[in-house]
Amino acid sequence: MPTSLPSLNALRAFEAVARLHIVSRAADELHVTHGAVSRHLRTLEETLGCALFRREGRGLVPTRAGLHLAEAASDAF
Repeated sequence: MPTSLPSLNALRAFEAVARLHIVSRAADELHVTHGAVSRHLRTLEETLGCALFRREGRGLVPTRAGLHLAEAASDAF
């Protein structure tokens, strides 16, 4: 169980990637770099202690945990 809350920026990056399935498109939408989005995703996965995406081709597909979080994040944003 996480001891701290994830950052809002990490959640925003996660929600964008979950919706768009491509880090570069999420980065463009959020006006940040591809690297920044990747770091946010990595930090979020470390904070929550589970994988949120799996690679499929050139894109990312949410895992079961990622789908649950994406639904909640989408409703929140």
